[in-house]
Amino acid sequence: MIGTLLDTAKADQSLRTKPRSILCQGDFMHRSIFRFALLLSAAIPFASFAMETKLTVNDPYVSLVPPNSQVSAAFMVIRNAGSTDRKLVKAESPVAKTVELHSHTNENGVMKMREVKSIDIKANGQADLKPGGYHIMLINIRQALKEGEAIPIALSFDDGSKQQIEAPVRKVPTTPSAEKGMDHSGMKH
Repeated sequence: MIGTLLDTAKADQSLRTKPRSILCQGDFMHRSIFRFALLLSAAIPFASFAMETKLTVNDPYVSLVPPNSQVSAAFMVIRNAGSTDRKLVKAESPVAKTVELHSHTNENGVMKMREVKSIDIKANGQADLKPGGYHIMLINIRQALKEGEAIPIALSFDDGSKQQIEAPVRKVPTTPSAEKGMDHSGMKH
């Protein structure tokens, strides 16, 4: 036992007498790898931010509806400054139990609203989400919407990127002819 302790002490002392540069080569390599990994991880958020900024959301708003209404819609313009077509694939908001992407189509003079899986945003183009066209449907609203209130909406795109926006609630002028020909039969509320 004493021999083992002496051997350990001698080995420990021999390490101390070797030049420091030999001992630190492994440490230097580990530190270099660590620094590189740290720099790389710091750069990743900036790279993903640069990718996300190719899509911008302009003029978002949510339609003001009567206090007892269970549905409303969000509208906006999504611009794509990138060279690749993109798709809006999902929207979420805490103000509604269900949020769907919808379109309006005119079938024999009757406007029909239908859920769609995605909304295309062409490269160097835009998608106009507007009354009578594509929009984000807010279904089973949890509480009455108030004019001027900011509604949070999370948008998800086909490349996995997301954008969080705030859309103010505002009055949207309606015309009797627009409401008269509306068919909600394809909707599941």
